[in-house]
Amino acid sequence: MGKIGLLPEGKYAHCANGYKIHYLDEGTGEVVVFLHGSGPGASGYSNFKGNYPMLVEAGYRCIIPDHIGYGFSDKPDDVDHPLSFFVECIKQTLDCAGVDKCTLVGNSLGGAIAIGLTLDYPELVEKLILMAPGGLSELAEYQKMPGMQKVFQVFGSGEPVTPAVMKDLFATGLMHNAQLATDELVAERMQIMEIMNGHVMATMDIPVLVDRLGEIGCPTLGFWGMDEKMMPEEGIMAMVRNIRHMRTILVNECGHWVMVEHEGMFNRACLDFLQNG
Repeated sequence: MGKIGLLPEGKYAHCANGYKIHYLDEGTGEVVVFLHGSGPGASGYSNFKGNYPMLVEAGYRCIIPDHIGYGFSDKPDDVDHPLSFFVECIKQTLDCAGVDKCTLVGNSLGGAIAIGLTLDYPELVEKLILMAPGGLSELAEYQKMPGMQKVFQVFGSGEPVTPAVMKDLFATGLMHNAQLATDELVAERMQIMEIMNGHVMATMDIPVLVDRLGEIGCPTLGFWGMDEKMMPEEGIMAMVRNIRHMRTILVNECGHWVMVEHEGMFNRACLDFLQNG
């Protein structure tokens, strides 16, 4: 595995739909797939660098893709990006990687994609871990959230996204503990921001999936930060009332990124769920 700038470069899946998806593939054993969220400069490694190494050490094969439009994956500017397109790209990436059974770990956009994959390919997903997933509220409800307003402001202003703007977005929009918006994190995201186009954010279309959550039959673990500024809190009850085999951990002093802000707790809880859930 090489590096491009600050970020590790792994493998590329040449998907059946013609697109190329970048992914990291570490360890051996049962497969855990990490699906990152959206936003400026997002990538799988940047979201989960503090999480997957522990599971690799514990004997799991961890796959960390960059979604279409993000990271080192293809960034088409001539197609829309509905949820079904994200799901298709991840499913075809897993086909290329030889994965037919896995646990999915998804936050935000990645959580919505994880739900979409579970609904479309129930035989693929043995367990599901969701952190404040998308797809649980109407667009108007998301637009009321201060963190989401900030993301749209950053992307929609037409102004260049500087490191200072990026750091402020993370510190005030996505995190409870601003000290975790490190220069290293900002630099990783800026590297991807330089090769991103705004098309993926402009054409992203995630439907409300609440009415279909009852179809999920696999064991599910949920996390939700109680200082969340991106996702409306109605999403908590949407999950717990509709996903049958679910345990939910509510985390105080935590924003949108529980896997970053409470890394150790998150990793231990995931490992326990994988082993015993």
